[in-house]
Formats: sequence, C-alpha cells, structure tokens
Amino acid sequence: MKSYKILSTAVLALSACFTFTSCDSFLDEDPDNRATIDTEDKVVALLTSAYSSSGYTVINEMMSDNTDDMGPRYVQYDDRFISQAYHWQDITESDNDGVLNIWRGAYSAISSANHAIVAIEELGGPNTTKLKECLGEALICRAYYHFVLVNEFCLAYNPATSSKDLGIPYITEPETQLNPQHSRGTVAEVYENIEKDILAAIPLLGDTHYSQPKYHFNKQAALAFAARFFLNYQKWDLASKYATDCLGTNPVSLLRDWDEMQSYGITNDMDPRCNLYIKASNKCNFLLQTTISMVGFIFSNYGYITKYSHDSYISTNETLQATNIWGESNSSTMRCPTLVFKGGTMDRALVAKLPRLFEETDPVSQTGYYHSVVVPFRSDILLLERAEAYIMQKKYTEAAKDLTTWMQNWTKSTLTLDPDTIQKFYNSFGYYTSTAPTPKKHLNPSFEIDEEGSVQECMLQCVLNFKRIETIHEGMRWFDVKRYGINITRRVMNQDSECDHVTDSLGTNDLRRAIQLPFDIIAAGLERNPR
Repeated sequence: MKSYKILSTAVLALSACFTFTSCDSFLDEDPDNRATIDTEDKVVALLTSAYSSSGYTVINEMMSDNTDDMGPRYVQYDDRFISQAYHWQDITESDNDGVLNIWRGAYSAISSANHAIVAIEELGGPNTTKLKECLGEALICRAYYHFVLVNEFCLAYNPATSSKDLGIPYITEPETQLNPQHSRGTVAEVYENIEKDILAAIPLLGDTHYSQPKYHFNKQAALAFAARFFLNYQKWDLASKYATDCLGTNPVSLLRDWDEMQSYGITNDMDPRCNLYIKASNKCNFLLQTTISMVGFIFSNYGYITKYSHDSYISTNETLQATNIWGESNSSTMRCPTLVFKGGTMDRALVAKLPRLFEETDPVSQTGYYHSVVVPFRSDILLLERAEAYIMQKKYTEAAKDLTTWMQNWTKSTLTLDPDTIQKFYNSFGYYTSTAPTPKKHLNPSFEIDEEGSVQECMLQCVLNFKRIETIHEGMRWFDVKRYGINITRRVMNQDSECDHVTDSLGTNDLRRAIQLPFDIIAAGLERNPR
C-alpha cells in the first residue's frame, strides 16, 4: 500500500527559500510537519480542513439592496473596506471578511479536498464504507467552494453568454508547483465541472464517519446544495427533485421553531437567541460553518460600523416590518422576533442569528480572533428554493403550498396562499423606486419568464421577497440580485431616516456584479474582471 504525503503552506515557503539559496539538500529530507495520509482515519481528519473559515456574508450584504448609507451623522462609524463593498468598488483594503480571504479560504478548502481524493486513490480507492463516504465529502466540498467562487467573482450563469464569460480556475489535482499558472476558463465550464462533481458525490455520501455531522457536508446538506446549484444552473426539475429528496414528505417537521426563539424574550441581549439559532441539534440546520469574521458585530446591536446598515427605512418599506401578504408585520403577527434600534449611534433592524464568538490566542494579552457561525443550508431556505423551482416549472399549486408553509412558520398567519391570492396582492402596489420603495422590483433574469403582472411573475416576486426576509444578514440576497438582474441603488439617508439622495445605481448588465479578483491574484497573473 502506498502512502500519500501532503506539504503544509509553511513547508512550501521554506522550500522556496532554500531553493533560492541553492540549499537543495534540504529538500532531500522529509520536514517534521509533513503529514503522511496512509489510513482511513487520517483521510477523515484531513477532510476537516476542506472547509473554509472565510465567508461572503459581510461583503455580499453590503453590496446588496439590504444596506443603506446612513449619512454624515454616522461618518465616525465608517470603514474603508465596507465602504468599497457598499459602493461596488474594486476592493483594495485587506480585511478578515475581504475578497482575498474568500479566495484563499475557498482554494485552501479545495486543495484539502483534492489531497483527500488522491489519498483515497492511493489507499486502493473507495473500497470501504468510510472511504466511499470520504470521497463523496471531498467531491461535494470541491464542488461547493468552486460554486462560491464562481458566484462571487463572475457574472451570474447565463446560457446565452456563460460560454464566453470569465470563470475561475477549476482545480481538480493537488498543487505540485510553488506558483502554478491557471486559466480562468468560462462560467459555463465551471458549472459543468461542478455538476460533474455533485452527481459523482451524491451516491457516495453517508453520515457514519462524522463525529460532528452538522459541521460537514452530511447527506441532507449535500442534497440542499445540489438543489441550490441546479436552481442557479436553471435546471428547475433537478432543483425541485433534490430539494424534495432532502425535505421528505413532511417538511413542516424540519422548519425552525420560532416559538422557541420567542420564548427567550425580546431583549437587547441577542447572544442567547443567536446561540439558539446555530444549535446543531436543530432539525432545520443542515450545515454549520465557523468563520473568522466580524459579522456578529456588524449585524447586531453593537455600535460597530453603523454608517452602513439594514435600517428601519428598508425594514419598514421592503423587508422585516413591511406590510406583506399576511398583513402587518409586528409583534402580534410575527413568530420571528425583529429587533429595531433607532437613534443615537445606530439605526438597524435585526434578526438574532449571528453569534459573537472570541477565540483567545494569547491569554496574557487577551488577544485573538472574532468568530461566528453561519448556516448556509437549512430547511427554511430550501423550502423557498423548491418553491422557486416549482414556479419556473409553472407548478403553481405546489409552489403556493411551500410558500404557505414557510409563511405560517415565520408568522402567526393562518392564511392559505394560492396563485390567485398571490397575483392579486403583488399587483396591488407599484414597483420599487428609490423614493417610493416597495418589496416589488423589476425582474430581468437571463431566463424567460412571463410578463409583469402574470401569475408566474407575481409568484416570483413573492418567493424572492420571502427569501430576502429569511436570509437577512447572510449575504444570500446578493445572489438573487445577480440572478434576476435586479436594479438597485445607493442612497444616503437624512436625519429623519428618509432617503436624502441617490448616489449610484447598479443596472442589470453592470459588470460590477462580478466582484473584482483580489489584486494579489491579479498581480500573480490571473486575468482581471473587465470594468
């Protein structure tokens, strides 16, 4: 049996130094921290590093229509990185939540997945249950992080243009060179490779080798990812199929228990509710991911970078507090508790979901890193993603059932939605403008939908509005803004928390919808996104 060896980043750096100084003899010996992956358990251990500790939450939320510029009264609570993201500028600032960490974190996870795949081959292939499940996990991790990268740094998938639109390098082998050169390829090629990895992974996946299954791509999480991928890929039948495979015959039993969240009381102390939100024992949570991030401060009642905020203006007119198809959104009608802080140094409307966690690295100086935990895959989102896939297949009755299920869980409403009710409601008010905001926005997707005011378009308005509310503070709204070509504006708020003036807008075909590659990566030779 062959053994497989993986070099750490530190060892690679040392190797480079000694090469430049002609000390080739150094490379003739195994460094102390070289890991030999020659057992099943070592493969399992290696796969714990196939998950990134960097996320898109902050940058995506700032770029989306979930954020306003709170004006000059909050100028002292500004941040250059956040400002660049909010204004859709090319990011030059370094930050834990920045583009370079997103890029490096994703490719580091992909590298670990590729090392695990080769190690499994060296061990004779997936000839045991544990190795089979590990191979499935490695493939799905590789697919997922390429999916993150292509959705961050490229234009949204478009069957008419994606064969030409710049993609990201799809890496399927462990790196053996210090500074390998890669081609970006196209978005279409990236999607083809992701699909190939997902379809190969799904039959292999199982949960028997996990000690903490919710922190890995367990079977439920993988099926939820498959549904989301095929929704983006515009393969609606596969999206609804994998969503149903995950949700089963009784999705209500898997939804979040908002009544339990309410039992904690509406207090300014958000920590207990945040910790409840991310509990691994919650049936609704399919995958949990730790992240080195300030999300727990930026999307909380802590006075941190309050110049850019999901403020009461957005909340009252478009999201958490807006009058919706269920009626008014207040404490008597809602199960999900909304906290609103207005006045002083902040104007924010919040849902408690992102905890503030601190990892102490030096007990003496009490320094370390702020962490949080995010839930990228869960039943509540998946139910709405299935509804969207049903709408695109014109299965309106099935979609209305899923929308009703979500609504009756998020709110205390007993209303049963049907296509006619949804169409009448969304045709009862006008489309969004910067001075008269509503939840209803013009949709300009790359795929064909029926005319504005039709049953299909109104139901899409409903599901996109519900998804925006469900995923508040998580950065996922940005993906729908891209996919549906939704035009959004940058507005500055005045002292009365009303729109003072508009400074910029992002049109359907604006190239800034593809985040610019990190400048370190461009400097290393990878082609930059056009502007």
